[in-house]
Amino acid sequence: MTYADSSGVDWARIREDFPILREQVRGQPLVYLDNAASSQKPRAVMDALVEFYEHSNANVHRGLHELSSRATDAYEGAREKVARYLGAACAEEIVFTRGTTEGVNLVANAWGNASLKAGDVILLTEMEHHSNLVPWQMLAARTGAQVRYLPVTAEGELALEELDTFLTPAVKIFAFTHISNSLGTINPAAELCRAAKKVGALSLLDAAQSAGHCPVNVREIGCDFLVFSGHKMCAPTGIGALYGRRELLDSLPPWHGGGEMISSVTYEGATFKSAPYRFEAGTPNIAGAVGLGAAIDYIEAIGREAIFAHDSALVDYAQERLAELPGLHVLGPRRGRGGLVSFSMDAAHPHDITTYVDRFGVALRGGHHCNQPLMRKLRLPGTTRASFYFYNTQSEVDRLIEVLQEVQRFFA
Repeated sequence: MTYADSSGVDWARIREDFPILREQVRGQPLVYLDNAASSQKPRAVMDALVEFYEHSNANVHRGLHELSSRATDAYEGAREKVARYLGAACAEEIVFTRGTTEGVNLVANAWGNASLKAGDVILLTEMEHHSNLVPWQMLAARTGAQVRYLPVTAEGELALEELDTFLTPAVKIFAFTHISNSLGTINPAAELCRAAKKVGALSLLDAAQSAGHCPVNVREIGCDFLVFSGHKMCAPTGIGALYGRRELLDSLPPWHGGGEMISSVTYEGATFKSAPYRFEAGTPNIAGAVGLGAAIDYIEAIGREAIFAHDSALVDYAQERLAELPGLHVLGPRRGRGGLVSFSMDAAHPHDITTYVDRFGVALRGGHHCNQPLMRKLRLPGTTRASFYFYNTQSEVDRLIEVLQEVQRFFA
């Protein structure tokens, strides 16, 4: 049983950048293993927010005074950072959103309402989070399109041998997750995007679980759209981004109307700015964008390759340790997975498990993880999930095992 991390990064020093990790919960040291829901924030991100509010706080784009200029520079500078981070061709391909959910809804409304008709097909997978499922169901109800699902195998992987059966010329968009938030499966994004392009379909990649954990380059992957949330990658809540190819974004109508997204307004109508501004009506989350930019700087200083290697090594170690516990069943692929592990235990319901381990300061997530259709397919009421990030340690995995052993004794 080994924990192999050859990155050479001083992870213990990095851990010191996160004040909350020194928190006590119910008199116990915090073991935070709920990173797939939301990550913790380093001091550098919190300092960036304080710096903005103390020295540059004003509204963007519309002001001629110094503070407005500073705020605009900070906001647009963050957009440029996101574009570089994702390998986009230009900053104009980045639309700031509240997160993954809003990004999917934006595409479903702006593109879907204008493009789909009865008989068209929206292809998803059976492992999609509700944020990449419900908006498409709502779009199908409005347009008469159909939603179909590429199956998931018993091993927790996509049934790629059935891809040609599902990905037909009737499919107008294929929207799928990069890393499953409950199975940990890493899907072959570039391969799936190439397959979509061959039949004339657009592709949307849900990068909520990958953007902060591994290299993601939109031009190498070949996706038409990509969405992610900042709060899962050390940034504040309420900020994220949509990437879209520039020609696609410029062809789409606005989704929300209001200030800032217009070129001209009369009593009879309005004309709209080009992308990305036509999709950012009203005052944006300026400080959130600044925080996202700071989080990107922080992650890039570590290196996404190193983060991915750390996460992979830790989840491999966790699976080895979890295998020691009788009556515990891990979901998803055994190897080559993202930094999370979901499991069921014969001893207790996932909600009881997560409530009990909280007594020991261990933060897990229990439930359906916004994957209700998948849980029904697997005939499970839900699972318990431990999800890791670069500040988690082998000793925290060992502590998790100790506490789960307590669970088994308590519910025996």
